[in-house]
Amino acid sequence: MSAQYLLQLSVSLAGGLKYTIGLFFITILLSMPLGLALTFLRIGKSRVLKAITGGYVWIMRGTPLLLQLFFFCYGITAIPGIGPYLVMDRFTSACVAFVLNYAAYFCEIFRGGILSVDKGQYEAAKVLGFSRWKTTRLIVLPQMLKVSLPSISNECITLVKDTALITAIGITEVLYFAKSAVNRDVNALAYLVAAGFYLIMTYGLTVLFRRLERKYNY
Repeated sequence: MSAQYLLQLSVSLAGGLKYTIGLFFITILLSMPLGLALTFLRIGKSRVLKAITGGYVWIMRGTPLLLQLFFFCYGITAIPGIGPYLVMDRFTSACVAFVLNYAAYFCEIFRGGILSVDKGQYEAAKVLGFSRWKTTRLIVLPQMLKVSLPSISNECITLVKDTALITAIGITEVLYFAKSAVNRDVNALAYLVAAGFYLIMTYGLTVLFRRLERKYNY
């Protein structure tokens, strides 16, 4: 294959990066705060809220992301009464599915990190006159983040790969263009080019999180 054909493939597939990268950042920016909020509900004192949050996490982690993607894209409008008000374009429905799914995973990651903080530090903070919010902000969250960084890194790398799922609902991301090129040219090289795009993105995240881990472990 000529270098010109390879360049054309790369340019064509790069056209899908706006959706791949856009979905990645939207999911990270919204699912992490939502996951943290869910964590506080799960470790809170209200049994009702703990049960509701636990049920939500169980459903979102226990069903395939692709199924959730299809539901929010095609099935949510079938809900009696409110269905017609929930109509979304395909990219918006993909964002909703990804944010809600990843929030459940981040919830469990953050919960594990918070539970790893020694109980004695809460008591020490109370003796020093720290409020509950100040204790959480200055003592608990920094330690939780340090413990959770490897798991957060894994989730972010998984997210890059999961963005390829949106090709199933017809969104023109990287894999969509790769499939189109293969069908058009009867040549699987486009899949290798697409793999290169994903590997570059995951490598960048790997380097970023390694630096963050070294900083927090210093």
